[in-house]
Amino acid sequence: MALFGLFSKEKKETLDKGLEKTKDSFFSKLGRAVVGKSTVDEEVLDEVENVLISSDVGVETTVKIIKRIEERVARDKYMGTDELDRILREEIAALLSTTNPGDTLQRDDFDVPADKKPYVIMVVGVNGVGKTTTIGKLAAQFHKRGKKVVLGAGDTFRAAAVDQLKLWGDRVGVPVISHGMNTDPSAVAFDAVKKATEIGADVVIIDTAGRLHTKVNLMNELTKIKRVMQKFTPDAPHEVLLVLDGSTGQNAFIQATEFTKATEVTALAITKLDGTAKGGVVIGISDQFKIPVKYIGVGEKIDDLQTFNKMEFVDSFFKK
Repeated sequence: MALFGLFSKEKKETLDKGLEKTKDSFFSKLGRAVVGKSTVDEEVLDEVENVLISSDVGVETTVKIIKRIEERVARDKYMGTDELDRILREEIAALLSTTNPGDTLQRDDFDVPADKKPYVIMVVGVNGVGKTTTIGKLAAQFHKRGKKVVLGAGDTFRAAAVDQLKLWGDRVGVPVISHGMNTDPSAVAFDAVKKATEIGADVVIIDTAGRLHTKVNLMNELTKIKRVMQKFTPDAPHEVLLVLDGSTGQNAFIQATEFTKATEVTALAITKLDGTAKGGVVIGISDQFKIPVKYIGVGEKIDDLQTFNKMEFVDSFFKK
């Protein structure tokens, strides 16, 4: 059952399908953990802990969930294993509610604040996570909703990234500011914001280099891009979106750690959830980094990049 009428039937079906591998893996492990058991005891909780960790929820978040269940067992005195699904669902929903509060990031839309024009999004993430594709899909979603969009090809260290963004620009019908390969990414960002301002664009999305070289170099590079953009738009960027590949599981945690040290990340996009059984990573990353998950990728089509709806995600995760 869909929990919010705003979430279309088609998007819900795509989300259900995109999380299928994660859900099937999770429930098969959970089923083995409680086989032959009727009550939630210490042994069952140990098994549930293993299930959560092996589903890439992460150790810290898993410990938190188990502790909450232990408190409920102690309070209720008796808890049957048949209640485990419901209890896990409630505790995971509660965790996501603390890291993804309010409705602003839960609506089934792609919106930007009207009082910040152009709204500047700087996109960061390592090579191979689907960063440029995410930017292209974001541009398409904004464009489809009547927003005027400008893209900045700031990943100037890879010719493929520049060319790919140009292809997305042509496909969507939005301008791409590019200086080619091996040029100054901050100059690209400046010109993209300048162009967006001149044409009255609603959104400008800046790609950045995906090299996890030394943290110091990464920090300096991203700081320079910010500083140069601020010459034109003092409060830019309005959003720093970190793109993570959900299929890499624990490696996504490492990337999130590195990038949150290098720059102030304000939102997350977690991609490639449809091809993996590691969708639990969304729960762990959301909880541990206290950064809202704004978008999730659950397929290859443009519409398969969805705004993250915490309740619908939990509903699909536990749907049998």
